[in-house]
Amino acid sequence: MRATAKELRFKTREVLAAVERGEEVIITYRGKEKAKLVPLKGGQGRGAQSSTSLFGIWKDNKSVEDVNEYIDELRGGRFGTR
Repeated sequence: MRATAKELRFKTREVLAAVERGEEVIITYRGKEKAKLVPLKGGQGRGAQSSTSLFGIWKDNKSVEDVNEYIDELRGGRFGTR
């Protein structure tokens, strides 16, 4: 599939639906090819990690075993009570 930059801007949902179906989408700007959108392998993007797993500099931090509990402690309540 081919789409112009304007179509990408105004019809993003349709372009992404084509990519989700497995199509490659060539994006053109002023008639010249500028980019290619391709489906990710395995169909899983960055959000494939569980919502409670740590990543980046936090993944090896043993003081934060349970992410939800750690966030609750950080947020706390008013004046440290919940």
